[in-house]
Amino acid sequence: MPEPTPIEIKATREFKRKVQLLSKKYPHLQTDLQPILEKLRLGETLGDRLSGIKYIAYKVRIKNTDIQKGKSGGYRLIYWLKITDGIVLLDIYTKSEQDDISIVKIKQIITNFESEKFL
Repeated sequence: MPEPTPIEIKATREFKRKVQLLSKKYPHLQTDLQPILEKLRLGETLGDRLSGIKYIAYKVRIKNTDIQKGKSGGYRLIYWLKITDGIVLLDIYTKSEQDDISIVKIKQIITNFESEKFL
């Protein structure tokens, strides 16, 4: 049986900016993110589906190994499952620094990403 084709993962400017900021405070962010990205690349659907939005978007809890709080105090990764071209990483934040992200904000990030593709 052939290996499944890895799913392409793209990231929004918002996501890249947040990873850069969070990496300064949490040096193990990339290491914490890697297993999640691998699973997504292999086609696993992780996290909880967000309701109230027409896009297929999920929120995944990720343990922050730089703090001793487990997944509940760790990162939140928001991603969009685009059937045709893969997955788009929308946003990441820590639960300690930000409460939930609003559906309006998620829609705004997706809209910005869609318009950036044509620049």
